[in-house]
Amino acid sequence: MSRHGDLHIPGLQPPEDALEAYVAQHASPEDDYLYRLYRATNIHTIHGRMASGHVQGQLLKMLVAMLRPQRVLEVGTFSGYSALCMAAALPPDGRLYTFEVNDEMEDFTRPWIAQSPWAQQVIFTIGDANVLAPRLGITFDFAFIDGDKRTYIETYEMAMRVLRLGGFMAVDNTLWDGHVIDSAYDHDAQTVGIRTFNDHVLADPRAAHLGAKGDRGIARAGAAAQKEASTPVDTSSSLILLLLKIVANTY
Repeated sequence: MSRHGDLHIPGLQPPEDALEAYVAQHASPEDDYLYRLYRATNIHTIHGRMASGHVQGQLLKMLVAMLRPQRVLEVGTFSGYSALCMAAALPPDGRLYTFEVNDEMEDFTRPWIAQSPWAQQVIFTIGDANVLAPRLGITFDFAFIDGDKRTYIETYEMAMRVLRLGGFMAVDNTLWDGHVIDSAYDHDAQTVGIRTFNDHVLADPRAAHLGAKGDRGIARAGAAAQKEASTPVDTSSSLILLLLKIVANTY
């Protein structure tokens, strides 16, 4: 049984669930505060599965530890799990600015952020990041996009404007549980939004594909002149990571 109370019985669960459980068992232990936040998210919110969770949270924390950003932008706070995972890897003077457009989440999320060990490093704002983030006048080193899938292109373009050259962008849900290649979702606005976004990024001369793994996408802002080939996507996992490198900046 996992720490989150899921009973894993070989042969009685889908292979992808068993694989994800295996990954979780071999990941770094989940911080106790994050564990309690994840449980509270699933108990007290309608869409608890939207929280990043242990494995995805560890991935985000590792990315921040590797990239060493000073200023991080997050679009789509939800319950604050991913924000706190990233904040945990920031240097003492690092700051993470996170935006949540759904004001109904504020009463749940704000106390969890405020009472966390990383409260001094997280600036939580209720509102539209596409409007509010550029007004900060901050140049960011890293952006994590996990907001409204219908407006991913607008958010992507906003992030391109506020990221420094050499910065990075990670985008969640770029395969949308496989719905992007399922004709049954041709009229679903979120799926259409993600498909349109993926095509937009593919055609963007500022971005070069570096790799893919898991249910996320990453872009790097930089001055390199060449595109680099994509590596294969592992669609057997629920985690999709698309790695992109920005090769030009027109702003």
